[in-house]
Amino acid sequence: MVHALTEAVGLGMDTVQVFTKNQQQWHTKPLDEGMTREWLSELSRLGWTERVVSHAGYLSNLATPDDMLWKKSIDLMTIEIERCEALSIPLLVHHPGAFTTSSREEGIERIAVAYKELLARTKGMRTILCLEGTVGAGFQLGGTFEELAAIRGRSIELTAAPNRIGYCLDTCHMHAAGYDMRTRASANAALDRFDQTCGLANLKAFHINDSKGPCGSHLDRHDHIGKGTIGGSLPDPTPEALRNCGFAAVVNHPRLRDVPKLLETPKGDDPEGRPWDSINLYMLRSLVDGTPKLPTPQPTASPARTRPRNETKAKKPPTTATLKKATKPSNPIKKPVSPKTSAQKKPAAGSKRTIARLAPNAKNQTKSEKSGSRKPLETADPRKP
Repeated sequence: MVHALTEAVGLGMDTVQVFTKNQQQWHTKPLDEGMTREWLSELSRLGWTERVVSHAGYLSNLATPDDMLWKKSIDLMTIEIERCEALSIPLLVHHPGAFTTSSREEGIERIAVAYKELLARTKGMRTILCLEGTVGAGFQLGGTFEELAAIRGRSIELTAAPNRIGYCLDTCHMHAAGYDMRTRASANAALDRFDQTCGLANLKAFHINDSKGPCGSHLDRHDHIGKGTIGGSLPDPTPEALRNCGFAAVVNHPRLRDVPKLLETPKGDDPEGRPWDSINLYMLRSLVDGTPKLPTPQPTASPARTRPRNETKAKKPPTTATLKKATKPSNPIKKPVSPKTSAQKKPAAGSKRTIARLAPNAKNQTKSEKSGSRKPLETADPRKP
């Protein structure tokens, strides 16, 4: 996990969001003691102990009416909190959940009762649970500020622990849920409404992403800053072209100055070999009022790698032993694949995809991370909570 910190520093960031476990598996191995020591040492050296964020896995559903899944979700969330505590991570972001075959009111109550159990199990720990605003699709909870406020309010009634329950907003989710983020004025209006409904003082983290879907589309698809519908869907966005969009409202809001802001935009490099994270960070920092013109990001190797991303590793000259083992030509004619073999290699239906490379070289990554997309936790099928 320490590589996540290394890469964030190399990209010029001052915080990072990580997964502390495989985000798409129920099974969890205990934290490695050596890895934990490395992480805590580097975290302390950087002075990030008050601003690093963890994102909970996507399998938990605290709003489900299914008792077995609900209890399993509470157990998994307990582990998430305990791992955050061990790694000195103060904020744990999670999706509220989906009520599926029940009602919104029943779903909110299920989350509140789950919070009561979670905070009782982890009494004395400092990790704050952050309810993330969603796009509000299907049976999802958290698509409106009123729902977020209702979940937190009822949870506080049952737990009497307001200091351990906060919020996380996402610009893409807000926009797709119907809060217009296209202009600085409309975004400020949305933030004012959130303040009146939920309280900006309770906002602990902010995900800043552009949106592939238009306002009110309920489509959870993140895009690069300026290339989505918030920034004007520009083919070649510039800071000057984004001065009046919603991103400028977020990065300049005086009450959001110390709120950690995370990119969940697609990963990888642009056609010129520049890391997309560097480009998106450059765009956002350039929108801060009074900031002098920043240098354009240049192609660079990832700090967590030993060579540039697009550079192939030099091959060593073949040894005698290697030549003896080479019984086939280097470019053999491929035999046709039988239908049976082809079917065996077909990906399993329903395979999941993750949103971002947050901890490079970690075992829990998938090959689809460069796409920047992920399936939402919730599903519109009531038979599949």
